[in-house]
Amino acid sequence: MTLLLQAAPLLLLVGLLVSGRAGPLTAVLAALAATLPAAFVSLPAGTGLPGFLAEEALRGAFLASQPIGVVAGGLLFHAAVEDRGEAALRQAATPRAIFTATLLMGTFMESVTGFAVGAVFALAALRGMGLGGAPAAALALLSLCLIPWGGLGPGTALGAALVGLPAQDIAALTALPNAAWVLLLGPVCWRLSAAAGVPVPGRERAAQMAMLGAMAAILVAGHRVLPFEILGILAAGGPLLAALWLADPPRDAAAWRRAGRAMAPYLLLTLALLAARAVPDPPAIRPYAALPPFPLTHVAVVLLAVSATLLLRRPDGAARARGALARAARPAAVLLLYVLLARWLAGSGATAALAQAAAGALGGAAPFAVPVLGLAAGMVTGSNVGSNAALMPVQKALGLAAGMPPLVAPAVHNFAGAAGAGMSFAVTALVTGLLGDGTRPAAVWRLLLPSMLAVVLVGWAAVLLLS
Repeated sequence: MTLLLQAAPLLLLVGLLVSGRAGPLTAVLAALAATLPAAFVSLPAGTGLPGFLAEEALRGAFLASQPIGVVAGGLLFHAAVEDRGEAALRQAATPRAIFTATLLMGTFMESVTGFAVGAVFALAALRGMGLGGAPAAALALLSLCLIPWGGLGPGTALGAALVGLPAQDIAALTALPNAAWVLLLGPVCWRLSAAAGVPVPGRERAAQMAMLGAMAAILVAGHRVLPFEILGILAAGGPLLAALWLADPPRDAAAWRRAGRAMAPYLLLTLALLAARAVPDPPAIRPYAALPPFPLTHVAVVLLAVSATLLLRRPDGAARARGALARAARPAAVLLLYVLLARWLAGSGATAALAQAAAGALGGAAPFAVPVLGLAAGMVTGSNVGSNAALMPVQKALGLAAGMPPLVAPAVHNFAGAAGAGMSFAVTALVTGLLGDGTRPAAVWRLLLPSMLAVVLVGWAAVLLLS
């Protein structure tokens, strides 16, 4: 009975979203209501439910302020550069343009900013090509394929701190299954492109696989010589520059100046983020010792500052800012509620109890539960930070109990949880909300089922080969 109550919020959330009978906001509100009895039966003896709910609500609001700030900053940045950096992508919907917008441009922006901003950029480019509906939303979500390195890797760093292992080592091992999954996303992208009415010919498929191969190689080999935080930027940025060059190489001085103006906002943002990352021990808001602080050099602060600078240079900057903030309101509310759901479930112990029960029921097959639980944790929490905070310590314990090397379970969880976060309830709700054409998350997930299956199969292969 206890396990049923603990599982009820997730079952209700999944049921409502997959059935299409409720939108993301209604579904999460219903799940929050079901979380009250789940938290009550999961809390340690002597812990009062009202006090727990209030305390976790404050913690959730603090945690949510960071991704909400990034979403708002990302939309403001998009508003500032809408007629510049994305001009090359607002063209006819060709296979190369779709691939560049999603698995290159969107992935690069996600590596720079994190928190699903890459999907926002990819979706804007796809809409500029005239694409919409579930195929456009699913294509945009493909840009979230390097989440362990997104925003310079805060989720990976947090998970490593929680399990007491070097972040560089976890990231290096995470890169192996993640690189394999990136290669499998090529066929997924072709299928989605065809669903959007743009089939991909054989020669173009070969060119796209070559670029994905370069991305995977940079990701795997780079950890030998470079800090993991910048590997996502390099892995996506190198193939992106090659694709943009091949699409429209500058042929004269005027073309070079146009290219420089188009790239300037992105270079400014990248340099600002890297400079902020280099600041040692920045001042930070730290109301909770057990939670990541909100430093003044956080990606949200940098995004807002750079966006404000760019908007001030535009005569219609104020109007653009108002429009961007208006679009951010609903996604921000949904993100806040999903973070609250994750905090109530994880903080009460319900999430860990469900994971332990599932692994215990599997017995000798427990190692193969690691990628499945990781994918589920990412889809529920909606972020690599949330997934790692909720389950990475449990996954490490499960791996050690099953005789796995210490790094394997955390690395496989980091991969699967991050992949799940890119297709999560919250992020899918964000993308469909920005799409604004009535597309339901269930329709998007149906198109992404091959990608989800690939995460599990790659995770199982990693468990077999690395253990």
